[in-house]
Amino acid sequence: MSYPEARYLKETGEHSGVLRTADAPPDLSMARGGTQVRYLATGGLTNGAFGLYRWEMGPKPSGPGAHFHRTMTESFYVLSGTIRLFNGEKWADGRPGDFLYVPEGGVHAFRNESGEPATMLILFTPGAPREAYFEELADIAQTGRELTAEEWTELYLRHDQYMV
Repeated sequence: MSYPEARYLKETGEHSGVLRTADAPPDLSMARGGTQVRYLATGGLTNGAFGLYRWEMGPKPSGPGAHFHRTMTESFYVLSGTIRLFNGEKWADGRPGDFLYVPEGGVHAFRNESGEPATMLILFTPGAPREAYFEELADIAQTGRELTAEEWTELYLRHDQYMV
């Protein structure tokens, strides 16, 4: 394994770091009293390198069913609480410090079933535009809109989400 090809070719460095403070408000609320999402580093910000999100789940049960992605990896790092993590074979209670890496095509899922709030980081590589997917799911939850099976399939296909 070697370093990738250089992406920055100027002779001197530049002042281009982006700081997001811990007290910045959430970027998205998935449902009332439920999950709040903070876009720490979007694929747009990182020039497609990665997307990093802070996923703050409320005490109500929530999380996607088993699925996989064809174009990106997904990683989960539990910061607080207990989050059920599925690695494609079995569920495990993820606790602070636990980490799950899922390569392209790897079946996975996560849920908060603890009855308590829980927080994790979710990392996508490369940095796909997941914000549009999250925002569409939030709109569906907040408005109570009901989708047909065909509409769900179309939504998932647009966002590299293949339900199992």
